[in-house]
Amino acid sequence: MDNSFFNYLQRIELLAFFSGYPLIYTLIVFTAGNQRTKNNFISKRISLLPLGYALVGTLYLGLQLKNLYPNYSVENFKLTIQEPLLITWALLSILFWLPFFSKKLVISLIHSLVFFFFLLRDFFLQLSAKPGDRSMVRNSMKLYTDSLLLNLSAFVFIALLAFLFSFYNKQSRA
Repeated sequence: MDNSFFNYLQRIELLAFFSGYPLIYTLIVFTAGNQRTKNNFISKRISLLPLGYALVGTLYLGLQLKNLYPNYSVENFKLTIQEPLLITWALLSILFWLPFFSKKLVISLIHSLVFFFFLLRDFFLQLSAKPGDRSMVRNSMKLYTDSLLLNLSAFVFIALLAFLFSFYNKQSRA
């Protein structure tokens, strides 16, 4: 059986998880950089961007483990994984939990640009394929919107946790 459909499904999973991060990154960095006072909430939370990206990578790992369940053998892994290089690249986002990688903000952006490139490529290929059929373009934009919401939610969740931990630390010191 031809695996192109399964390749497409795995590529959609990757795009749904990782393609929205470059825009979220850009919006947050731009918003924080344009604030008159550098002491606002957003500018303090820029350093949490890679941690939000790592959370998305962890969620993606959970999806892959769920897809492999109940057989975690190497044979099942080889049969299930159609895009091993892209999936390995995606799973490298988990490294942003480590302080060495999370301190370098631009590395997380560069890492996610691979998936954004695939989204742009698919978008332009769909625009040039059939002038009358816009349903695939609509689906790509919905997928990108979902990715934006996932990445924004992950960032907000990490920022909320950081705020709660700092609030707890201030309360315990007092």
